[in-house]
Amino acid sequence: MTSERTEIKAESAPPRPEKPELTTKQLTGIIGALALAAFLMILNETVLTVALPGIMSDMNISAAAGQWLTTGFLLTMSVVIPTTGFLLQRFSTRSLFIFVLSSFFIGTLLAIFAPSFAVLLAARIIQAIGTAIVLPLLMTTTLTLIPMHKRGAVMGLNSIVISVGPAVGPTVSGAIVHAWGWHYIFVLMAPLSMIILALGIIFLKLPSNTRKLPVDVISVILSALAFGLLVYGISTIEKASEDMLLTVATFAIGLVSLALFIRRQIRLTREGKELLNLTPFTSRTFTFAILMIMIAFGTLLGSIMMVPIILESGKGISSLAIGMMLLPGGLAQAIVSPIFGRIYDRHGPRPVLIPGAIMLALGQWMYVSVTTETELWMFMLSHSVFSIGLALLMTGLMSSAMASVNPRLYGHGSAIFNTGQQLGGAIGTTIFITVLTALSNAKLQEGAELAEALFAGAHAAFIVGALLGTAGVVLSLFVKVEKRG
Repeated sequence: MTSERTEIKAESAPPRPEKPELTTKQLTGIIGALALAAFLMILNETVLTVALPGIMSDMNISAAAGQWLTTGFLLTMSVVIPTTGFLLQRFSTRSLFIFVLSSFFIGTLLAIFAPSFAVLLAARIIQAIGTAIVLPLLMTTTLTLIPMHKRGAVMGLNSIVISVGPAVGPTVSGAIVHAWGWHYIFVLMAPLSMIILALGIIFLKLPSNTRKLPVDVISVILSALAFGLLVYGISTIEKASEDMLLTVATFAIGLVSLALFIRRQIRLTREGKELLNLTPFTSRTFTFAILMIMIAFGTLLGSIMMVPIILESGKGISSLAIGMMLLPGGLAQAIVSPIFGRIYDRHGPRPVLIPGAIMLALGQWMYVSVTTETELWMFMLSHSVFSIGLALLMTGLMSSAMASVNPRLYGHGSAIFNTGQQLGGAIGTTIFITVLTALSNAKLQEGAELAEALFAGAHAAFIVGALLGTAGVVLSLFVKVEKRG
């Protein structure tokens, strides 16, 4: 009976990813095409933050409706990402890449000619499907093809894609909107996506290592309910007082669905039929890395959403000036990420993660001190310190988290890691904006001026971010290199 069980387990286990012999030129082409695709799509995730006022004016919609261009994007990603562990086993890298770029191009094309807000929202959802798949695809391909002793350096380059994209999104969109209008954000993205697709078709020629797996429909439904409703509930907490019953019901159904999803995946893993393998969570390093990436992305997206609001509405600074103010932070990330990737390869995670967590927390504490009288250079300095810390964290977290994962589970580990990013981003954005809105409204009712009220709300929101960053410093002390289970 024991041997029979062993045989079933051996047959159902996913095959260990093979490392085909590739030249340096081929590796550069493969990782480069995937990284460019990921950068374009992650850039697209925050590119509408500065363009939103123009869209609201042109389409005659409220701020609450316009926010769905971001919320709908996050919702779609949170539903699709948990399925990518399955997709990476079922389809080849080349097939997924072509699908990712094609869906992104279709969504972009639809956005260019969108005659109404509903069509523009549909375009963003189509874009989000490709974006959800591209990051796990990039991470899994890197882990499969790059030797362990060079992985930190390549992950450092990948971290530029993941963290610099959202950081420079407002800068890019600010410049484009200021010069031509929001439509041209998508006009410029369309040909870029086609060029990257052509590069991928040329370079992505890897041996297929796919398996014909059955899709567990119940797991897909539970995943969509769990992650979709939780992200939706988080994003609507700000307006919970208007319909408390809906908010409570959303979280209740989401949490129950999540519990059922986890239970089902544990059972299906024994049969090799799971949608998302949760085994990586047995590693303490992996678990702490997920918590830290949620903190990092939560404070990143929260800050990026809030700073333009207080500067534009509170101090009357133009969107172009705000975008340029955020640019040095993005450039700093691009410079330090590959450097600290090499440090990770030589000395392990702690010399990268601990300073990174300290700088991220320090950047948030520096933001706490800003007032209506604070000069723009202080915002730039705070954001740059924060961004360098984020770059160090992203480099160390991706490498150390995935180093503790069995190679056959790279796809699932990448899916979990990226799900954590999106949940963290949704939670962080909601916390920052909710605190900002609640306290600024209270100050306005007391008779304060708009600028004073906004900065009072921002002060409290940044304190929350700083406390989260400080918690990240504590977590960084527990991350170490683990042997794979």
